Amino acid sequence: MGQLQTENQINIVLKLTHLPPLPSYSLDFCEFPHDYTSQRFYMMQGIVIAMTTVTKYTQGARFLCSDEACPLSKGFQYIRVHVPGATESATIRNDFLCNLCSSSLQEDRKFRVLGDKQIVEIIPAKALHAFQGYSNKQRFRFQSLTIFLRDELVNKMNIGNEYKIIGIPTCVKTSQTSVCIETNSITFCNPKVPSGISDSFRCLLSLTSSSCWKFTAILANIFASQIVPPGTYNLLKLCLLMSLVQTSVRNKELEDSLDILIITSDTLLVDRLLNFSINLVPRGIRHPVSAEIFPTVSRNKYGTGAVSVQAGSALLAKGSICFIGDLASHKKDKLEQLQSVMESRSITVYISGKKFGDDIDQQMTFPVQCSFWSFVDLDSSSRRNTQKTNTLIGQMDCSLIPANLVEAFGLLINCNESSPCHPFLSNVQHTLKKAIDPEGLLYVASKQFTTEDFEKLLAFAKNLNVEFSLEAERMIHGYYLASRRIRTDSICGSKLSSSALKYLVSLSEAHARLNLRTKVIKEDALIAALLFETSLTLKYGATVFCVAPNAVFPFELYNEEYLEKRDIYLTQCQQQLLQFIATYGPGTTIFASDE
Repeated sequence: MGQLQTENQINIVLKLTHLPPLPSYSLDFCEFPHDYTSQRFYMMQGIVIAMTTVTKYTQGARFLCSDEACPLSKGFQYIRVHVPGATESATIRNDFLCNLCSSSLQEDRKFRVLGDKQIVEIIPAKALHAFQGYSNKQRFRFQSLTIFLRDELVNKMNIGNEYKIIGIPTCVKTSQTSVCIETNSITFCNPKVPSGISDSFRCLLSLTSSSCWKFTAILANIFASQIVPPGTYNLLKLCLLMSLVQTSVRNKELEDSLDILIITSDTLLVDRLLNFSINLVPRGIRHPVSAEIFPTVSRNKYGTGAVSVQAGSALLAKGSICFIGDLASHKKDKLEQLQSVMESRSITVYISGKKFGDDIDQQMTFPVQCSFWSFVDLDSSSRRNTQKTNTLIGQMDCSLIPANLVEAFGLLINCNESSPCHPFLSNVQHTLKKAIDPEGLLYVASKQFTTEDFEKLLAFAKNLNVEFSLEAERMIHGYYLASRRIRTDSICGSKLSSSALKYLVSLSEAHARLNLRTKVIKEDALIAALLFETSLTLKYGATVFCVAPNAVFPFELYNEEYLEKRDIYLTQCQQQLLQFIATYGPGTTIFASDE
């Protein structure tokens, strides 16, 4: 069209950025009643759980009167364009009539204008409580909400992210009539940054400021006292806390994760402990066995010809933890997929054009920004019948798990309740007391440091930006080179994967964050080396740098005296580590503090 001829050729679309912060402008599908019948703008907020591929829709069309004698049978008198809140049938239909002669209108297809369209499903953030495997006895209902993105808004949303959306509700008829939102604008929601920690933890941090190890030791000792007695499973609880504070999307990097695999004979207790832990962070997900861990492809129910990609548990747990339960509950192909994802930190979905009626095949790649937790039953019948007898000193029999999958997990932890670190009697007494009084606080620590206190602490620590000191960096690199050297043979090559250094860096950063420090020091590097060496010993057996299974917690933490003994023991371990690096780490330089 060379020039503007009528007012029908002008289409003004307002893009709103805000609405009044009043309840009547908010649409929440977790609450009743739903006031979505008014054809006006609402604001809603949710997490993307599914999205389709991009398809075309009719953005605008020109119609002419079918009666050639009518003056409106030519020119641009009937122009129909898509407007927010309208269905596509309002733009293209075969029952439009001429206002002048009442004859039927026919579309001039040469002037049809096409635009891009994408359909997205979201759920409210509070709905994720249904995926955390924990009930606070507050019933609620939720359903997904369908969002239509058009033109410049296409591909502006990503699965797993949370957005604020302004749009107009409209009814779309499928197999069931559903409410959809014609989107006007979208805004990415950044996670809230907490202002600080509770007074209880602030006081504890001040009291333990003379030591670089006491604060995290006490945290591990008292953590999850609702599930296990204080002082039990300290090694596992420390690793869980470190994984919780390390996993995030703070720098939009894929390395901020810490995967944990636990070998245990008490799966029920470990399951409860892990389930309790994921409820302390906003996006912790307990993966249901009947669902999919990674994205899947299905036909779009709205009949647009697009293919819908469903998120899966891993993408929903973005920046948090995906607890996948017992590894034995997953099939071989799923475990192979899990291994591939943990190594690459991404997942690619292939869309067959032949299967879904398209001319070409497509693929979509998604970053996987979560940590995976899982466990293996030490006493399973299949495991007892196939145990190896020729394991090395300190090595665990992991023959039922693919070796590459075990290697993909950053930490392998042995939780044997018969060991001195996990006294059986205290767990029995705890279980009996909780059975009598499920809501009761059995220990002083539970009253001093509440679940809410831990939630604030973890949220604050996750958002700390840390950097390495020179001596910590040298210690980590020195340990990596020395450990790689002694675990290399002429037949199999090095047993340390290329990601080993990444795990050591993550462990060091996690311990510094848990101490609420912004700099990684050599004491953090020591804890990282001890945890990693313990994991390597379980996988491959002990070496010249022989680390005891309980090296991080050599004593039960009853009082200040035992904390001092632990500090002395860890200082000795630090000297042994420096000696190990100096002996087996070629090309490394270790400086003493005075140098």
